[in-house]
Amino acid sequence: MPVYSMTGYASVTVTPATSPETVSSAAATADAAQRSVEVEIRSVNSRFLDLSFRLPDELRSLEPHLRELVGQSVHRGKVELRVHATSDDACRQWPQPTTQQLSELASLQSRVQTHLQQAAPLSVDQVMHWCQSHRVALPQRDTVLAAVRKALAQWTQARAREGEKLIAVLYGYLEALNALVVNAEPVVTASLAQQKEKFMARWAHGLALHGALSHASPEQLQERAIQEVTAFAIRTDIAEELSRLEVHLNEIRRLLHMGGEVGKRIDFLIQELLREANTVGSKAGSTELTQISLEMKVLIERLREQVQNLE
Repeated sequence: MPVYSMTGYASVTVTPATSPETVSSAAATADAAQRSVEVEIRSVNSRFLDLSFRLPDELRSLEPHLRELVGQSVHRGKVELRVHATSDDACRQWPQPTTQQLSELASLQSRVQTHLQQAAPLSVDQVMHWCQSHRVALPQRDTVLAAVRKALAQWTQARAREGEKLIAVLYGYLEALNALVVNAEPVVTASLAQQKEKFMARWAHGLALHGALSHASPEQLQERAIQEVTAFAIRTDIAEELSRLEVHLNEIRRLLHMGGEVGKRIDFLIQELLREANTVGSKAGSTELTQISLEMKVLIERLREQVQNLE
């Protein structure tokens, strides 16, 4: 199953003549066939599903159906869908009024003037605009829905492509974090060895001053040095933190491989990664380990920024 990005864009134009879902009937006029539908879908990341529609007033009745269609394709993100009905050049040309239209207008004008004798007669411009407005029909419902479905399909493909790119970036960050975890283990061992040498050097120095410190025996000084080494080892032991970091990284890889809606789950794991990295930094017994902790947190933050775009 692919991993989808919440960021995507698609734009399509469908006419009744090319729509696979347009119902063929004798009632479908040539003027209606020239009416095309433009659908544009754009989306960005969001914690929840936020849908907004920009529709002509005549198509507002389709919003519940469109909301259902979009909801079947996405579960998280801020999505905006725009539907616009346009006409081709033929529809924008002046119409040729038919005899029936002119007769109807003449009959209406005569009826109005019978009751409103002061009413001005229709001008040629008014007649042409009336014919033009009645000539261009709204697109059929099936045409609009076909255009939306086509746009949704392209939009879903765009989000899948964006998701593939994000996965490649995420895997790169995961590999870098895993390398830091591996590199931290020998640094801890080396730091412990260095501290042990320092404590034993103090013990040797105290032993040399034993004559001046008659109250402390060599055994007591050695025991004190061993206690300090042990306490330092306990304070700087990050074996559990490194183990949990590795477990979380493997779980993120598993989720990415599984696909689907993994954004929120990975975001939670990133919080756990950051917690472990902070603990590593607080237990750091050397500048090298502190630097590793800082690099971990930088990579985790970059990982978080990218995961914010995953559905």
